[in-house]
Parts: sequence; C-alpha cells; structure tokens
Amino acid sequence: MSVPHAPSRVVVVGGGILGASTCAHLARGGAEVTLVTAGALADGASGRSIAWMNSSGDRTAEYHYLRLVALDRYRTWRERHPEGHRFVRFDGAMKWAGEGESFRETFAFERANGYDSVWVDRADVPRFAPDVDVASVAEEGAIFNAGEGWVSLPDVIAALAAEAVEHGATIREGVGEARVDIVDGEAAGVVLADGTRLSADHVVLATGPSVPRDLAALGVTVPDSTPAAFVVFTDPVEVEVTTVLNTPRVAIRPTPDGRLVLDADWAEQSIVIAADGSLVIPEESVQGLLEEASKVLSGNPSLTVNRVGAGLKPIPGDGEPVVGPVPSIPGLYALFTHSGATLGLALGELAAEEILTGAPSPVLETFRFDRFGVDESSEEVATGAWKPVMQN
Repeated sequence: MSVPHAPSRVVVVGGGILGASTCAHLARGGAEVTLVTAGALADGASGRSIAWMNSSGDRTAEYHYLRLVALDRYRTWRERHPEGHRFVRFDGAMKWAGEGESFRETFAFERANGYDSVWVDRADVPRFAPDVDVASVAEEGAIFNAGEGWVSLPDVIAALAAEAVEHGATIREGVGEARVDIVDGEAAGVVLADGTRLSADHVVLATGPSVPRDLAALGVTVPDSTPAAFVVFTDPVEVEVTTVLNTPRVAIRPTPDGRLVLDADWAEQSIVIAADGSLVIPEESVQGLLEEASKVLSGNPSLTVNRVGAGLKPIPGDGEPVVGPVPSIPGLYALFTHSGATLGLALGELAAEEILTGAPSPVLETFRFDRFGVDESSEEVATGAWKPVMQN
C-alpha cells in the first residue's frame, strides 16, 4: 500500500470483519488507530454468519468484480497465516433449484461472466460433493462452483486484531455504544458509553446492521433492507462435510471444529420480534433446519443443536455495498454491506488505502453514498475529490 501522506489518527467503530480488517490495514499502513466495539470482537453479525464466500448468481459487473477481488484476498491471506487453511477453505459449493424452478439460466449467466461453474448431472453429484445425498438433489442436476468456500470469521477477526496490535493499534472491547463526535460539522472522534472522548482525525463506522441507525442520528439516511435472521450451530458431526451447500430448504457450511452452521430464508421469516425488540426463534424452526440439513447430507446423520445465533443481518436497500466517505460529514467514513464474510478483507484494505492516501479506489466507485442522493450538493466529496485528514 502506497502511503504518500502522513498517517491519520483513526478510530474504527465496530468489532466485526469489516472493522477488524480496516483496523489491521490502517495500522499496517502506519496510522495511529484505535478500534472500539460495544461488546466483544465478532459478537455481532460476523459471529453468526453462514460465511459462504462466493460471487454466485446474477450480479452487476462492478459487484461481481469486487467479490472476485475479495475472494483473491482470502486466498492470499490464508497462504500467509499458519492456521489459514483451517479458517479459510475453498472446497467448493453446490446449489440446486427447488420444485418448479430451474438453475439453467443461473448457470448460463455465471458461465457468460467467466465464473467457475460446472453443471453436474444428478448421478454425478458424488464425484463433486461426496457429502451430499443424491436423492435430495433436483432432477435437473446442480451447479458446482469449485472456487467458492467458507470462512470462520471469529478466527480471522482474532488474527486481524492481533496483527493490528502488533502494528501499534489499540483494541478496546466492551465499551458500550459509541457515537460519532461531531465538532463544527466534522467528525472529531467518538464518545464512548461512559462519556470518554477519543479524539481522531478520521472515524470509520463499521457497526454492521447498526450503520443506518448510527448515520440517521447524524442526519444521514441510507436505504436499509436489514432483516432479522438466525443461524443454528450444531454439535460436532461424525460425517465429513466440506462442501458449502445452498439448497432449496437449507444452507450448510462446516466449521473448523467439525460442527455445521445452518440457515434458510423460510426459517428467518418465522422469527417473532417481541415488544421489547428481542428476537424469538420458534423451536420448530430450529428443529426444521436440523431435519432439512440431515436430508441433504450423505447418510442422513442425526443432528443436534449446540446454540442459536440470532440478530440483524445487514443488507443495504439496493443489496449492494455502501462504502466511502459520508458526503455531509468530513472525516467520517462508513461501510455497510451484506456478504461481509466475502468482502471483509478487500473492503478493509481498500477503505484503509482511501483514508490514508486520499485517492478514491475505482473499484469502489459505484458503491458510494451519492447513488442514493445523499447530500448531492457536496459535489467535491460525492465525486471522490475529497482529501485525507492529515495528522498534526
């Protein structure tokens, strides 16, 4: 990373993959950086993600390219870390359509974009995914994406945090809700829940599903489609599961310690939001996920639940990432995206580089705030002609 300017004092708010990655890259680039998080590292959306790394399906060309860049960064990262091959896996993923649907158009779209997709006839499934029960696969067959995989975000976040500290960063967990400190219209740092003020030249907001709320408190509106969601973590399973599976009734991915993580859209839709805002997960939905997962796995193993991770799943209003300086508030940078698992390393790197150098990344051009009409009058910032905040 080329850093022609003096490094800034930066406070990163958020202890998920985006916050940890940005913090590590800033520290590596020479910034004086502090990361603060309300609870523990990875205790939010990053700790309850299906964490499927991919650029599967129909996406814009710009988003597809960003995701391919992001996948490449994970491959590089795991080769440079001793435990990388345990936490980041590229053993492929398989998906098939539900009743009355077809994935032929999806396959054609992926191939037209050069994506590593193979059409697999039902009888050939064991050659690509021996952990799948062939009887559960659609009659038309399935798509196998050899370049996809999964990541254990808590483990990667811990490694990123340790790396950041080695480069001089400070990590402060359990500080409660932090708010951006605005002085004379600019971000001047953050105020922690106990009133402690941390001064900074630049603030990075990476609070996952809370980003729209945090920005709204500052008068900035970002379209938000964040839903309530949950995943089920199973007890360790005896059968070996390596392939990420995205099936009509359940998504499955393994963990480094031999468990499985399960989720499904239908299960998420069963969540009840209580009057106090807490999420109530129906027991029948949890059991339903276990049963559906058993059906698609070879040998139909008996699965039991270890724990349930529930909370909000960050999704911008148009589904694509929102990344960059907040136009109306100099010194404030925000990251809000779905698929933080896939994008985490790359977005942290690109965000850090933009903050330190002041040079907007062409890769992020279509993901700016101005596409929503946020503070359109701030032409200098909206067009990327913003400047880094220099350290005094």
